[in-house]
Amino acid sequence: MKMLTIVALISALSTNAFAHSSVDTTKPENGATIAEVPSEISFNFTDDIRLTKVNLIHQEAHTVTLDLGDQTNFGRAFALPLKSMGEGTYRIEWRGLGADGHAMTGEFTFTVD
Repeated sequence: MKMLTIVALISALSTNAFAHSSVDTTKPENGATIAEVPSEISFNFTDDIRLTKVNLIHQEAHTVTLDLGDQTNFGRAFALPLKSMGEGTYRIEWRGLGADGHAMTGEFTFTVD
């Protein structure tokens, strides 16, 4: 009986974990080193998500909240304009809601050298 309870609990937790969307690709790629600051960033998710906030953090500057524009509906692909802050490491932190209503967060980085 104890084993059955453990198996049921693990199955329930696994199902919830797999129900959330994850980032499939980013542009620039996570961890990439590029020569110039891109005019926009983009990211694609494996399932629908609604972005609620995206921050840009540069190693030499403060945090800037990126304008989501009209990209506030559920979708899988998003592209946002990016303000150049020169060379250095850029960290993009995002927040959103999965189609199941759960809050989600993530980040990716790239370096301009």
